Amino acid sequence: MDIKKPLYWISFLIILLCSFSLQAQDKKKSDQAYKKGMQFFAQGKTKEAIKSFDIAIKEDSSFVDSWIKRGFMRGMVGDFEGEMNDYNHVIKMYPDHVNAYISRGGAYNRLSDYEKGIADFNKALELDPDNQEAYNNRGFAKKGLGDKDGACDDWNKSKQKGNAEAKIIFKNNYCK
Repeated sequence: MDIKKPLYWISFLIILLCSFSLQAQDKKKSDQAYKKGMQFFAQGKTKEAIKSFDIAIKEDSSFVDSWIKRGFMRGMVGDFEGEMNDYNHVIKMYPDHVNAYISRGGAYNRLSDYEKGIADFNKALELDPDNQEAYNNRGFAKKGLGDKDGACDDWNKSKQKGNAEAKIIFKNNYCK
């Protein structure tokens, strides 16, 4: 009886170590697929990038950056439903993920659904009050709604936080 207990624990440890090894292999495949997707993205090969992000997600479904990048790529090819599904998935997994709200808000802006965009940028700013990108993109949503003063206020905040695009907006005298 005493002999069986150590064998049980040794077997348990071997199985545990093997599972960690398999997880590490999956993570490596996921990282490689993500890097390949980013290379395709840089080359303007959108469909290939999506396929690489698909692989990264299949290998590691918790790899948030793959979901975000695939969502963006899906939007670029006109698959707005797929884009939203990816951002929604990240928000469901990680409700405090600032970039997911900014990405989804940007998608709403591209679809001219500015109120939903503003809601997402507000959530991003609630989570990260100094986020220059959220201010900048919320400015575009407010502009889309015809609120020039509100847009300029947000772009000014974004500019003060170092956002290059907001600096250009002010340089071009849009906000006087």
